[in-house]
Amino acid sequence: MTVKQLASGLGMDVAKLMASMAEAGDAASTEEERVPLDTAELMALEYNHIPTVDKTSRAPDLDAEPRSAVVTVMGHVDHGKTTLLDALRSTAVAAGEAGGITQHIGAFEVVMPGSKTALTFLDTPGHAAFSAMRARGAAVTDIAVVVVAADDGVMPQTKEALRHAKSAGVPVVIGLTKCDAPGADTQKCINQLLAEGLPLEEAGGDIQVVELAAAKGKGLAELEEALHLQAEMMELKASKSCDAEGLVVEAKVDRTQGPAATVVVKRGTLRAGQYVVIGTEHGRVRALRDAAGKPLKHAGPGQPAEIIGLRGVPHAGDELMVVSSEERARLVSQARTNKAVEFRHAQSHESILEASSASDEEAEETVTLPLIVQADVHGSAEALQAAIEALSTDTVRIKILHMGVGPVSKANIDEAAMTNARIIAFNVKTNGPGVEAANKVAGVQITSHRVIYHLLEDVRGWTQAMTPKVEKEVVSGEADVLQVFPVTQKGEPATSVAGCRVSSGTIAAALSFRVLRNEQEVHTGPCSSIRRHKLGVERVGRGTECGLLLTGFAGFQPGDRVQCYEIQMVDPEPAAEIL
Repeated sequence: MTVKQLASGLGMDVAKLMASMAEAGDAASTEEERVPLDTAELMALEYNHIPTVDKTSRAPDLDAEPRSAVVTVMGHVDHGKTTLLDALRSTAVAAGEAGGITQHIGAFEVVMPGSKTALTFLDTPGHAAFSAMRARGAAVTDIAVVVVAADDGVMPQTKEALRHAKSAGVPVVIGLTKCDAPGADTQKCINQLLAEGLPLEEAGGDIQVVELAAAKGKGLAELEEALHLQAEMMELKASKSCDAEGLVVEAKVDRTQGPAATVVVKRGTLRAGQYVVIGTEHGRVRALRDAAGKPLKHAGPGQPAEIIGLRGVPHAGDELMVVSSEERARLVSQARTNKAVEFRHAQSHESILEASSASDEEAEETVTLPLIVQADVHGSAEALQAAIEALSTDTVRIKILHMGVGPVSKANIDEAAMTNARIIAFNVKTNGPGVEAANKVAGVQITSHRVIYHLLEDVRGWTQAMTPKVEKEVVSGEADVLQVFPVTQKGEPATSVAGCRVSSGTIAAALSFRVLRNEQEVHTGPCSSIRRHKLGVERVGRGTECGLLLTGFAGFQPGDRVQCYEIQMVDPEPAAEIL
């Protein structure tokens, strides 16, 4: 973009823009001079615009070279994603995952044994709560391998993975896993996929299907061939000579190195020593590491790398931009932070206005469950927040006061004590400096989890315990009216006694009664008496005949059905099961 084009986009005079650029240290000599990306962003933010980069309109790189394909493995819980990747890279990841479920995205490069070409794999979580992370994985990937267990078939998250890939315009390869398992039925899986509208090669389409038994190494060569063929057809290329651009797939706080971010480079070459801006964070790349923790000198297009040296923890999904100096990195980071703060304040003001308009009655009917959540990485924290807040009900509102990354701190304890909140620790320590001593005084409830299923079950239990009981009608017994006997007592209006046979349960005089005729209610009310052999009784059971007299009702007819019921206060029905 030239100075003239930028001025036009910002709706301002070229001379004024050039003066502002000069003040920022980027003086331009002519209006046709091209503006660096970071400078264009600074100018846009300074003049109250939200900058976006339209990469689709970018001219092709003249020095573009073939790059590694980025492959995302997606699918339903326990359908063999991690086992498949474990087989490809020959490491023992599958056995080490808590609960057998991948908890956050891992990005790593594999040199395929057959073609000797490199592929970058994203191992995305399979649990329903990690939808946001799977969606982000699809956004950065070139090819999606959607795994379907041959002994289980197409499941809800299989369909979700296919939707993510389709919406991102990512080509799909189907991996039928566990083909050696008892009950495996590959044809049934293929039929289910065809029913979902997938154009499989078997039906004349272009989606490849590979049968796998990853634990035994079956089908790995065929999968490599399918991925290699798909990548060749896509002609993936990128420049290695330009400043690096990339996308964060995971971020965390390393216990020894501080903030760290796993980035997949999209174009250019990322090198140690460069200054970068990622979201609202910035820093100097002190070190680059691969998935095994080994140092890297640089990372090129399609390659993953963990960056050490950031000032703070960015968010998964943030874009990486290389800038010329630490001062420029600080300026861009600060400008983005200021804009983010303005946006949050605007959102907060809007939320306050919405809250103030809510009725007092609604406020009285709702109780709040305050929580503080600390997670191991940003991706897990983001997914946890969505999953936990989804457990709010009409009567219990879950309010996450703080969502952080890293171990539980004394500040967490202090905040929880002041707000009567519970602390959830997901894959992080709870015994940091001063934490145990502070909590001996505060007495805050801290729960630790490594598997999200168990965490959500705990939160669900808390909401149910806080939910007011509801009325529930419980039918204790039913009786059929066989005959009707008129009864006249001196000084009282004529009435009738129903000669009944109890067809189910128990009829008790202390409960309420309902008379049904042709399934329509004709009377409801208390019982005057139940008589058996002319004697008053409190209750009669199934198969017993009795005389029934209801208070204020004399309209019995043979064939009527009488229900005996009571209103009990019970816990409300639980929410839908966690997928």
